[in-house]
Formats: sequence, C-alpha cells, structure tokens
Amino acid sequence: MDIFERIRKDEGGPLGQYRKKAHGYFMFPKLEGPIEPYMMFQGKKVLAWTFNNYLGLANHPEIRKVDMEAAEKWGLAYPMGARMMSGHTSLHEKLERELADFEKKEDAYLFNYGYQGMVSTIDALLNRRDVVVYDSQAHACIMDGMRLHMGQRIVYLHNNLEKCEKALERATRLTEKSGGGILLITEGVYGMTGALGFLDKIVELKKKYDFRILIDDAHGFGVMGENGRGASEHFNVMDQVDLYFGAFAKSMAGIGGFVAGPADIINYLRYNLRSQIYAKSLPMAMVEGLLKRLEMIRTRPELREKLWLITRTLQEGLRKSGFDIGPAEACVTPVFLKGGVTEATNILIDLRENYNIFCSVVVYPVVPRDVIMFRLIPTAMHSLEHVEYTLNAFSEIHKKLRQGLYKGDEMKNMAIH
Repeated sequence: MDIFERIRKDEGGPLGQYRKKAHGYFMFPKLEGPIEPYMMFQGKKVLAWTFNNYLGLANHPEIRKVDMEAAEKWGLAYPMGARMMSGHTSLHEKLERELADFEKKEDAYLFNYGYQGMVSTIDALLNRRDVVVYDSQAHACIMDGMRLHMGQRIVYLHNNLEKCEKALERATRLTEKSGGGILLITEGVYGMTGALGFLDKIVELKKKYDFRILIDDAHGFGVMGENGRGASEHFNVMDQVDLYFGAFAKSMAGIGGFVAGPADIINYLRYNLRSQIYAKSLPMAMVEGLLKRLEMIRTRPELREKLWLITRTLQEGLRKSGFDIGPAEACVTPVFLKGGVTEATNILIDLRENYNIFCSVVVYPVVPRDVIMFRLIPTAMHSLEHVEYTLNAFSEIHKKLRQGLYKGDEMKNMAIH
C-alpha cells in the first residue's frame, strides 16, 4: 500500500483521532498576548495554569531587557554553523562553566534542545553490550533515546524500589556475560504528576550494584533544593549522581538544555553527540539571555520562595477540599477525577468558557479509561487570589461532576456565556 494512502485511512493514532473536533481548542490552542497569569484565548481573558514558566522569567523586565539587547547586538543568526566546525564561542564556554559550577560538576555541555539532547546523550553513552535500566514513567525523550540503544533494556515499576533492585540484579547478570556496563535513568521530577524520583534510595543501591546514574531533571532544575540546583540537591545526593541533565525551557523560560558530569565523560559526549555535532549552534542572543537567567536563579531566591508559596497553597487547598492530586511534591500539580472523555471535554469547556480558567487535561490512553487528569502549573507570576479563585472553581466543577451534569453531548446541560 502507498504510504500516503495508509496514512489517509488512519485516524491519526491516540491523539490524531481527536484532531477534527479538538484542533484549535483542546489541542494546538492559541494563547495570545504577553506571558502573564491572564492571557487571551479565543477573544477572552483567561487565567492560565499551563506554562512551565516556574520563576516568572519569561516576561520579567530584566530578562526582556537582556534578551532585547543581546538580539540587537548579535542578531539571531550568529554563530552560524555547528559548534565543532564554526559555531563555538567564549560565551558558550562561559555558560557551560557556570552551569557546571552551579551543579557542582567538573564540566557541562550545551544542547540546542532538551529533548534532542537527552536522546543523543543516551545514544552516545551506550553500546550494544551495555544494559539500561529505567522507570516505567520515563519521559518520551528517554524512551526515544533508548530506541537507539541496540543492547538490553529493563524497565521497573514507577518509583518502586523493590522492582528497581530486581532490575539491577538482572542487569548485573546480563553484563557479567556481555562485559558491558549498567546505566540507570530516572527523572528528578516527573513532569506529568509532580512526583519526585526516589534518588536518595537509588543512590543507596550503588553500595550493592555497579551502575551509573543519569537523571533527567528538566522540571527540577532551578526550583528544587535550597539553592535551586535541582532534585539531586533536594535529596542531598549531588555528589552521587553521575550525570545531571537540565533543561532551559522550565525554570529559565528559554530553549535548550545541558548535561553535567565528570570532565572526561563530558568531553567524550562533546565529540560524540550527533544531534549537536550536526546541528547549528545555540544562537548567541539566547546564550547571553541564559547567562542572565542563571544569574537570577542564583541571586533571586525570592522568586523561588514565591513559587513554592503558590505551589504549596494550591496543593494543600486541593487536598483539603478532597481532591486526589497523587504524590505531587514538585510544582506540577495534577487533579484526578473520575470520568471519561465526554466528561473531560465538558469540564474543560466549562472551565474555559464559564470560569475563564485555562489548564490542560489528560485522558485515556495516557491515564486509565475512567480517569481524568487536569494539570496545573503554578508559577511565581501567580497570586494567592488566583489560587483561591481556582480552588473555588474546581470545587464547583467537582460538585457538578458528582451530579452528572457533564454527561451526554458536549455541554448539553451547561449554559455557555
């Protein structure tokens, strides 16, 4: 069969099947205006809980000023070419040194994109004799990186220490035969649920097994720990994490990422990361802006304090109101309700049209069929008034759900204003 013909007959997979009804409203929505707590959605102002702008840096005046001046100074093209060939600068090196120092590692290497960087890191680290052990709720970038791995892969049940140890036992037996090594990949913060990876327990297993740890801390970098150094600082295991991966798209409100670790290993990656060797260098304007963002993470603890005030008030309020938010400890805050796709659709419409609240929703197959998961992302931009309003709205939504008002056709029983 012709490839295009097969694709045209396909509904588009688990997400694409909703394309005709969902595009532009539930999927690929357009939030317009400056990145602030209130933005415009389809002509009306909505309270947005969907941005990974944890510290509020996206529209911070000091950041905007540096970004503007850097763009004026360098443009958005310089440096042209890949870093290995012609796109390497002293500012790229400076950012790497400062990131390594911040994470208390010997060296660091920049990525143009976080997702791409994780995929390429896994590919470069492993050969066919090695075994990779990973959590069942690993991010898609980790899963895609492991698809490139031609050796054994062993998954363990999410945050289950017993299953993790059994996976390491099996990996040890396999590598004794193959002569390879073991890489354990976990996340510092799981971005869908706000759960923390159990790093403190994993590092204890190093006393019994010979393996290396790579953590994806995209949602922990800049916000977790006393100084914002991430989940490894939160658990006081920075010196026991072998490779630390951080992303700029969350706390920094930028683009790109980095990996930090021993100098010789980072140098090996520097010369073997295909996604960076064959990609244009990170633009100078972004690099200079990232240096300013890192400076603010280091010197403005009040931004992190505000973020955690909003996060804890929101999470405590939801729990006190009887909501299930799972094991959330980080900023990402899920709200689990009982219902299917129809109820999820109607609730989201009600939130956006009648309560002017914009948040994300997740349904089957990402979660079980009878589960609806709303995902709220608090930031330092939000206020306690925003939290109070949202808690009241969700309490009303929950009452309507129990009354069965969200069953049937989309918003059949609701009056859209």
